[in-house]
Amino acid sequence: MVNFDGIGPEKTIEVYNAKVGMHGYLVIDSTSLGPAKGGIRMTPDVDLDEVARLARTMTLKCSLAGLPFGGGKSGIIANPKELTEKKKKEIIEAFADSLKEISPKLYVAAPDINTGEKEMAWYAKRNGNKSVTGKPKSLGGLPHELGSTGFGVYQATKVAVEHMNKKIKNMTFAVEGFGNVGWFAAKFLTKDGAKLVAVSDSRGVLHNKNGIDFEKLAKIKKDKGSVIDYKQGEILKGQDILRIKADVLVTAAVPDLIKISDVDDLKFKLIVEGSNIPTTPEVEEYMHKKGILVVPDFVANAGGVISSYVEYIKGNEKRMFKMVEEKIIRNTRIVLNIAKKQKIKPRDAAMRLAQERVLKKCKVCNVKI
Repeated sequence: MVNFDGIGPEKTIEVYNAKVGMHGYLVIDSTSLGPAKGGIRMTPDVDLDEVARLARTMTLKCSLAGLPFGGGKSGIIANPKELTEKKKKEIIEAFADSLKEISPKLYVAAPDINTGEKEMAWYAKRNGNKSVTGKPKSLGGLPHELGSTGFGVYQATKVAVEHMNKKIKNMTFAVEGFGNVGWFAAKFLTKDGAKLVAVSDSRGVLHNKNGIDFEKLAKIKKDKGSVIDYKQGEILKGQDILRIKADVLVTAAVPDLIKISDVDDLKFKLIVEGSNIPTTPEVEEYMHKKGILVVPDFVANAGGVISSYVEYIKGNEKRMFKMVEEKIIRNTRIVLNIAKKQKIKPRDAAMRLAQERVLKKCKVCNVKI
């Protein structure tokens, strides 16, 4: 069930096209700071509640990053593994057509789970280049495949480790999800000397307490399709990534990964939320009481939307990486310092800061911080 409060959502929209079998949702959570920004995910089980939660995350993320965007999100109910490229294109085009009246005026789309620059090109050709970011370079885009989100997660991890008075080169880490976000986070962390001891994808978990060679892993993933084809180490089930002994966990894939029943088994000192809504605020509270430092999703993974903004204003790759680094480092430091000083969990500190910025611009909001 969608939760409404004094900030939003402003609009919840359900769209259909029976001819091509398209069924999707759009939630515009807030446009107080600008047009709602948020990706299009395509999964067989996406629902309105999930989209609404992600839209609120985008409101907070854009606000905290200091961007002139509001928050939104969309979801298309479909299993890409069962679709031909032609069929997927028809569905994306039908979805774009259904939003012509509000995109880009109120909503600017982007890639998310199971959508990328190709799908964004299809969307742009229906609704115009301003309606979407994450487009191919040929359309003036800065594709998320450049690794902006994973690069930002890496920056947030560095700040958090420093906040703990530790050094990256002495840390072990695990990555849940070896897609675009997890791939780049692992790349930069291992480059700084951190030891990758576990990594997962949709087929399972690779664990090697002695360390996993990133370059070798990346080649195997590209050539064979899964991290479990890396022969040195033990293979575990997907959820077992939460039972790994490591200093840091980077979440980089599915929502609602960590349940309340998992917390007592967690051995991590730091969790950096590279994925959106990997758990609930209630579970984070439990982790906080256990002494686990959690960098919230809308702080850690804002690199993607910062990149989107640079594309939106027609900036280049160099400007994008510079802005991601500066904003993620600054915001992570501010949030962790406020949390420490006020003895609250980082999510509470980040939400207060983000909500204050939204409320300053909002003429109809009715929320007390």
